[in-house]
Amino acid sequence: MKATDTFSSPLQLLEKYAQAELPTRWGDFAILVFREKLTEVEHLALVRGEVRGVENVVTRLHSECLTSEVLGSLRCDCKAQLDWAMDYIAQRKLGVLIYLRQEGRGIGLGNKIKAYALQQQSGLDTVDANLHLGFPDDMRSYEMAVEILRYLGVVSVALITNNPKKLAGLKEGGIHIGQRISSPIEFTSANTEYLKTKRDKSGHLIQVDEEMDKILDVLPSSKAS
Repeated sequence: MKATDTFSSPLQLLEKYAQAELPTRWGDFAILVFREKLTEVEHLALVRGEVRGVENVVTRLHSECLTSEVLGSLRCDCKAQLDWAMDYIAQRKLGVLIYLRQEGRGIGLGNKIKAYALQQQSGLDTVDANLHLGFPDDMRSYEMAVEILRYLGVVSVALITNNPKKLAGLKEGGIHIGQRISSPIEFTSANTEYLKTKRDKSGHLIQVDEEMDKILDVLPSSKAS
């Protein structure tokens, strides 16, 4: 997709603020910045190839995680999922990654660090820490992603996700999902509890065989984000 392309699908909640070409370690993408009209929060779309009018466009909805993606935190798998999705899209030379500014599953960076502290001090898992702070398990919304996909003219998506709430969010917005692509998971001593909580309490579709389950039961872990 060229940076000069125009699209006919209208924006309602967002305005397109900027667009340019972005060379990355995975190849060249078009980067589009969308700004929420009410809050001025900015979201990104990284687009590889011409996606307008295309079915089953490989798509990743990714929520911001500064601690992992910038600071290298090992408490979660966010950066690994982002990197894998970028590489997967680049190899196919066609796809969209929507980067949503929803730090800490929507509670913000400061509250995310408060949740870290609760996990360290009180032994709470990520869900219970959020609840203790007065937040639901997951405050993220995907209506902005729906509007961006419509603006880009995507007919249907092959969604890279393990999160059923992302599938539901796009379906509720009228986006057809032709396929779900599992995002690979790597368990480590630092993220095990976090991933187990995502699977067992948040319903994430993380595939673990019986042998791995035995390993997870004895693997040392630290409470995660």
